[in-house]
Amino acid sequence: QVHLVESGGGLVEAGGSLNLSCVASGLTFNTYTMGWFRQAPGKEREFVASNGWDGDNAYYGHAVLGRFSVSRDNAKNTVYLQLKNLRTEDTAVYYCAAPRLARAFSRSSQYSFYEHWGQGTQVTVSS
Repeated sequence: QVHLVESGGGLVEAGGSLNLSCVASGLTFNTYTMGWFRQAPGKEREFVASNGWDGDNAYYGHAVLGRFSVSRDNAKNTVYLQLKNLRTEDTAVYYCAAPRLARAFSRSSQYSFYEHWGQGTQVTVSS
């Protein structure tokens, strides 16, 4: 059974930074693309970033491009999301996700690509 656990969320002032982590279990982590999404109250879940299984490929949502950075440590079964220059509109619950298929990366920005989701971690950016 795949299990994803996010951590690192919190309250930060606009312009600040946060580092999120997601520890995965129940899958061969180094063969799976991992994704980050976020969902603000009253809004649909939004793609943030994805990271290919070998760490060589990354893709970002337009809203976070140039401010957020995704990385992974396959030895620790962990994917990271570094959030910089945060804005109030970045306030949301952030989720990590894993797809059903290993060694897949195309369509990694699409919600339907993913089958497994963590419980989320709240990020709140104050003005």
